[in-house]
Amino acid sequence: MSALLGLARAIDRVNGIVGRWLAWLILAAVLVSAGNAVIRKSFNISSNAWLELQWYLFGAVFMLCAAWTLREDEHVRVDVLSGWLSPRGRVWIDLVCHILFLMPFAVLMIWLSWPFFVSSYLSGEQSSNAGGLIRWPAKLWVLVGFVMLAAQGLSEIVKRAAMLSGTLPIPDAAAHEDERVREHAG
Repeated sequence: MSALLGLARAIDRVNGIVGRWLAWLILAAVLVSAGNAVIRKSFNISSNAWLELQWYLFGAVFMLCAAWTLREDEHVRVDVLSGWLSPRGRVWIDLVCHILFLMPFAVLMIWLSWPFFVSSYLSGEQSSNAGGLIRWPAKLWVLVGFVMLAAQGLSEIVKRAAMLSGTLPIPDAAAHEDERVREHAG
């Protein structure tokens, strides 16, 4: 289990570094968007490349920061169900959902996005818009994003298994117990 937890820590570290750095691409996308709007309105000059660059930057953030979002436990979940469960029950739900839903989906998307990227790269696919950008970098982000998400999914599975085995503490167990005591006392 310690080797798997070491792997999970390495995956967490890489996805944390990548996520924190690439989140700055939001600022770049905003600056590109604002610059393009100012130039278009002030000088009546426009370029599809600037619009596509803005989309590519947003797409990079969305795809390449998804693993970081999962790592930080900021992903979407059905709180209606998990709110009623004990912390241990939430760990079980996370483990089962990561194994049954996240991992098969991420692996399927890796399998489907590989030829999608390779075809685009080998053909030198260009945007169909005049002055548009090459397409393969955006398709690469889809592939890399799902590889990172699958790796983070593996890390989360290892950590949840370690929590259930008692190797790692279950987060919020003390806070959940305090909440139960307050409910019954008041």
